[in-house]
Order: sequence, then structure tokens, then C-alpha cells
Amino acid sequence: MRPESTVVVTGLGAVTALGGSAGSTWRGLRAGRTAIAPFSRFDAAPFRTHLAGEADVPAGESDLRAERLTLADRFALAATREALEQSGLDLHAARATLGVFFGSSTGGMWETEVFFERALASEMRRLRADLLAQQQYNAPGDAVARRFGAEGPVETVSAACASGSMALGMALHALRRGDCDVAIAGAADSLCRITYGGFNALRSVDPEPCAPFRARRQGLSIGEGAGVVVLERREAALSRGALPLAELCGAAWSCDAHHMTAPAPDGSGAARALRSALADAGVGAEALDFVNAHGTGTPLNDAAEARAIREVLGDRVLLVPVVSTKSMVGHLLGAAGAVEAVVTILCLAEREVHPMPSAGAIDAEIGLELVIGTPRALPHARFAASLNLAFGGANAALVLARADARG
Repeated sequence: MRPESTVVVTGLGAVTALGGSAGSTWRGLRAGRTAIAPFSRFDAAPFRTHLAGEADVPAGESDLRAERLTLADRFALAATREALEQSGLDLHAARATLGVFFGSSTGGMWETEVFFERALASEMRRLRADLLAQQQYNAPGDAVARRFGAEGPVETVSAACASGSMALGMALHALRRGDCDVAIAGAADSLCRITYGGFNALRSVDPEPCAPFRARRQGLSIGEGAGVVVLERREAALSRGALPLAELCGAAWSCDAHHMTAPAPDGSGAARALRSALADAGVGAEALDFVNAHGTGTPLNDAAEARAIREVLGDRVLLVPVVSTKSMVGHLLGAAGAVEAVVTILCLAEREVHPMPSAGAIDAEIGLELVIGTPRALPHARFAASLNLAFGGANAALVLARADARG
């Protein structure tokens, strides 16, 4: 790999139910505090479950009318602003070659629901067509490009729960090719009735906070928010005096070609994506120091993912800690992979893995070394993987490393 093709992270941003920044999210995760709770975005009474990971509207991004911004757009803008401030990037100098790579699965669906709710209630005076203007799922990425003046490639991926990881992978590949010099990569989604009701109709939502890899698990918990990273080629970042926070080493994706919603039971598609990401990173499975799993808490998904991880790690499987960030903030759907990449970078930087809540017995069939109750110190951790599995059998894997992992 040529030095100029080494891609590093110079800024992080996040909005989750644990807080409006990467720092507040990390503090909540480290404390083992779940943010999955009763919520107020809409009335959950008609549904069979009543919990979610609801995020606060970011300060400074509360003016929906000014730019016809959706809630997902505002999550994206807040996380991007945080990441750019940390990166120290000169936007004026960078804008001509600044790319935006974003993921989303619902876009402005919540605002569309508000519009039709008012229409059905015959509240014609309260109808606002601007609620429909940003309904499409490319809205968050486009809003980021407009706000921060990106004149390079602007791309959106919508591959259900793999969208965020794929967006980061697309940015990595674009930087390696020279399509842009700097990339804002991430994803954003907000709570809405159609996804909340849909997952409830499938009976794949847990009435209690989700319990990934536990014997009692009954399904996922839905969350909302955004995760964003600023990516640059290492030499360019160092030449402007930036401090690399981590390296995005590899990315890959695959398809199970199995079922509309269920994963391939043997986990073969997920294993293939993880192996391909390791190959893209130029490291073997023996280099992995921990895994941030997709870990939704659904019976079939957790079982298939555990098989994939066991297959890739082989004899080292009980030496490699595994965690699910979703156990604390919920499943952010299209934004899950982006937020989990941010969290994985923070784990590497802090040299420890955040825990999952301690309640509930581990499923004896899982066969993974789960981090539960208290943070797990990893003073020598260098490489980590973040894995996401989606409806339609879409699988995405990222390999990340400490900034100094390769010397």
C-alpha cells in the first residue's frame, strides 16, 4: 500500500440517545448506561412495544423552516460540525476536492408522516409542503454538502442497516482512487412510525431494552442519530498539521442471496464480508483485537453473526472481545454502521472496549467473549472490526486501527 493511499480519520462526530456529541456518547457507553427508554417523538401507544433510543434535537440545528431540514438532516449537520471542528480542516481551501459519502434508510420519512397526519386530520391550515421537500433518503448527505460547501463527489448509499458502513467504505475507496482529497463520511436516520410499526409487525422488537447475544433476547430496539468521520490521506493530513485519530484500513461488503429479511443461518455472507475487509486492510484475522458486532438482539441475526465471527476468528475466538453498541443506543438503522465506526475508533483511542448492560444470561450457543458490565481494558489493541448485517442479506465490514498501529 502506498503511503499516500493510507486513509486516516482526523475528526469524529456523533448524535445518539446518549448525547449530542461523540464525547457524551462515549461517556454513556463507558458507564454501561442504556439510553433505550420510553420516548416522545410520536405516540407509541398503538404499538406492541414502547421503547426507543430517542436523541435530542441538536442545539443550533432547531430551525427546520430556514432550510427545509429534516430531523435526520439536523442530526447529520451536528455530527459533521463536531467532526470538522476536531479535524481543524480549512473548509474554504478544501471545498473544491471535498467529497460527502452518506448513508440513510429513512431520510425525511418522519416529516412526511407529520404531513399526512395533518392532512388526514383535515388540518389544512397547518399543512406545509416543505415537510415533503426533503423526504428522499439522500437528504442528509445533500444537506451536509450544501452547509459545508462540498464541491467534490456527493454520494448516498441506502442498503438498510449496512448503509453507514458502506458509506465509509465508499469514501475510503474514493480517497484511494484520488476522486477527492478529503471526505466527510457518515450516516443519519430518525425515528419514524413506518420503521417502528414495521419492525413491530414483524415481532422483531423487544418489549424491553434489547439484549444482544443473551438467552432472553426477543428482538431489537430502534434508535436514531448520526455518526460522521472526516477522512484524509495520511500524508496530506500530516502536512497540514492534523492529528490522525485512527486509520480506516479496509472495507468490504457481500450479499447472502438468501432471504428478504432473514440472514443466512450459517453466517457465510457476513464471514465473507469480514474476510474481504481484512484482505483489503492487508491484515489477517489474527490481528484483530476486538469486534464491534452488529448485535441487534434478534434470535436469528445474533446466531448467524456469532457463527460468522467464530468462523473468521477460529481458535482465537475466546481471546477477542466482542461488544454490541446497539445494546446501549438502539439500532440506528441506516446510521448504525457510522455510529459504531465512531465508537470503535474511540475504543481504540481509549484502549478499552465499552461494556454491554449486565442483565441477562448469555446464550450458551453464542460462543463469543462478550464485554459485559464493565469496560474491558485493551492496552495493546491495534486493530478492530465493525460488522453490520442488513435486510436483503447485505453485509458490510470495516477494519479500523489505531493511528500508530502500523508504525
